[in-house]
Amino acid sequence: MTPEKSNSRRLSPLRDFLRTEASSAVLLALGAITALVWANAPWASSYEMFWGRELGVSIADWEFTLDLRHWINDGIMTVFFLVVGLEIKRELTSGHLRSLRAAMLPCVAAIGGMLVPAVVYLAIAGTTDPRGWAIPVATDIALAVGVLSVVGDRIPTSVRVFLLGLAIVDDIGAIVIIAVVYSEGMKLGWLLVATGCVLITLVIQRTNNQSPIPYLIIGSLMWLGFYEAGIHPTIAGVIMGLLAPSVPHKQHELVNVEENTSDISVEALLSARRRLRSNVSVVEWLQHVLHPWTSYLVVPLFAIANSGVSVTFDGLVGAAKSPITWGILAGLVLGKPIGIIAATHLSVRFRVADMPSESSPREVLGAGAAAGIGFTVAMFITELALVDETDRSDAKMAILVASVLAALLSLALLQRKSPAGTG
Repeated sequence: MTPEKSNSRRLSPLRDFLRTEASSAVLLALGAITALVWANAPWASSYEMFWGRELGVSIADWEFTLDLRHWINDGIMTVFFLVVGLEIKRELTSGHLRSLRAAMLPCVAAIGGMLVPAVVYLAIAGTTDPRGWAIPVATDIALAVGVLSVVGDRIPTSVRVFLLGLAIVDDIGAIVIIAVVYSEGMKLGWLLVATGCVLITLVIQRTNNQSPIPYLIIGSLMWLGFYEAGIHPTIAGVIMGLLAPSVPHKQHELVNVEENTSDISVEALLSARRRLRSNVSVVEWLQHVLHPWTSYLVVPLFAIANSGVSVTFDGLVGAAKSPITWGILAGLVLGKPIGIIAATHLSVRFRVADMPSESSPREVLGAGAAAGIGFTVAMFITELALVDETDRSDAKMAILVASVLAALLSLALLQRKSPAGTG
């Protein structure tokens, strides 16, 4: 019996996510380079003029206005955080973090990788501006995965999964920090509006609604509620991602090929294929649709809008003298890998978790070094944490340099394949 011809499109959530992130890293780097060239060209004044241009929406007597940079940082970056929320939901419900044992190692490692950089920053720059302690905390998934893609098959898949899980927990930590630490005096009325939108979303879910329109309307109102309440509005994207149902999406040409269909007969395979066509969840489908947009458009735009640091001799001398620069630099390049490898060692030593299969301590350290690339979220937190423009410029310069150094350190540790059986 020959298998029937399939017209379905295969959807592999983890593989697609890693491939898209790796490709996005190139555009992200190009976006940062574009911003640096623009901000240091003879027409450099046009950089701030362009991103400072105000755009508004008005309905009757109500008007809402932001400059172009904040429309990106507060507006379309919400879609980026929506995809982050979707990936967190997928990993917790059907991915590599769905079991406690599997989740423990990246969770513990991520906590170590957040605590140590924060302590390093406070030790160096705490008396200058303690609000910047969270800048070296988060990992840029796109660039970190991009570094590991350069290494290729020199490292086992388990190390990539470890880094992805670690970065996801990092994102959760960064989201909590943004919501709790960098939200300003809250307005209860608008907070109730945002909370009401969450409840309405839960009610709509029970109707088994398949149209995205109601969610788009409610999500937009939730965004406005959080913004007016004084809570950073990108949290709306995370919440909508976490609330996305894990039930099958009625898109029958999609098949989740990560479901196990090995070691079965042809007849059983045909039956399984028909079952799997309805086994692509709403979370996976939304990721499949939205992730390329955030990776290839939203994040590069964010890089162009926020990476334009004026590089002058006096500016470099000033940055070199700034404790903020050194706090961020040391936190990302040294604090991240030290915190991750120390937390990993302790969790394995006390039998809380197991090392990634077929990996060596050097490969785990290399993944920890890659986690020191904190570009996107670090830049994002910089805009929230630091008020002084000189401090912001110093911080952004530190993030750019640290990201390059962390990438080089990671490649140096991972380029040479470990002997079999090490670790």
